[in-house]
Amino acid sequence: MELAYYSDYAVRLVNTEEPARGKDTLTSVEAVRDLFGGNQSAARRATDADVTRFRSVRGRLRSVFEAADGGDETLAVDLLNSLLLEFPVSPQISGHDFRDDDGRPLWHMHLADHPSNATAGYAAIAAMGLAFHLTEYGVDRLGLCEAAPCRNAYLDTSTNRSRRYCSDRCATRANVAAYRARKRLEADRSENTGRAEDSAQASTASGERRSGSRGR
Repeated sequence: MELAYYSDYAVRLVNTEEPARGKDTLTSVEAVRDLFGGNQSAARRATDADVTRFRSVRGRLRSVFEAADGGDETLAVDLLNSLLLEFPVSPQISGHDFRDDDGRPLWHMHLADHPSNATAGYAAIAAMGLAFHLTEYGVDRLGLCEAAPCRNAYLDTSTNRSRRYCSDRCATRANVAAYRARKRLEADRSENTGRAEDSAQASTASGERRSGSRGR
């Protein structure tokens, strides 16, 4: 398993809140445990106290994405480094659950956390995963959805660094909105052009009437 895989931990946590919509799904210990996915042994460590702690880490992780999305590379790295210092992990070689055709372990790198609580364990993995993604692909691969008011976090893994939205749904919604805006602009321009032509014709007709009157 590539260590950058763990960066999804950061995205999952950040996206439990949509500030612009006033939505927050991180409201219970069950919601905290759901974030761990298949890592049920770690999820079982979560208690009610972790809800508040998770929200604090979430805000700090969102700040990393905001700095990266705003082009402040140094700030994004500094914020992430502060998380790495506060929530350390130990990379270890692991072979559990993965076997080749001969039944031998498929060795891979694994992040082993040694937390005092569930938040510390999750934060350590999320920060380290995000750090590997950032150093492997670049700070500009950390983004926030441009489909307002979404602003969900995403990791850009496209070959041409072209991703702008967190999901196909948001991309479609943004494209439809842009299409409708173009149509409205075209309609406004057409209407303004028509009015200008009508005004020009009226002015020409008025001028012709005045000229004819002087001729008589």
